[in-house]
Amino acid sequence: MADADSTGAPSRLGRLLFAGGLTVLAALNLKNLDGRIAYADAKGVPKPDQLVPAASGLLLGGSLGIASWTLPRLSAASIATFFAGVTPMMHDFWNVEDGTEDEFMSFLQNLAMFGAAVAFFRRANEE
Repeated sequence: MADADSTGAPSRLGRLLFAGGLTVLAALNLKNLDGRIAYADAKGVPKPDQLVPAASGLLLGGSLGIASWTLPRLSAASIATFFAGVTPMMHDFWNVEDGTEDEFMSFLQNLAMFGAAVAFFRRANEE
């Protein structure tokens, strides 16, 4: 298979690009946890002091797992769960008066990454 590495995993470059960006995103979330919690609270997320660190942990663990292709189904499911929960709550462009375009762009970016996580999950299930 041309896009797989010697282990049968999807393209190493593709995994590293996808996972690298998500790892940085998770690390930034954890570095600015108070700010992320405050933003989630303003968006109406229930128990943001618990959910924001948990969601960031899902993203971090999942991205590291995709990069190394370790527990790939669990890793891809963690990332997909992150985006399934975060995207409609945090980037609800349909509820925003100012900054609708920014929220819409963030929503679409998250939707694309959610799709990639689903594709990685499917690939992991083929193994």
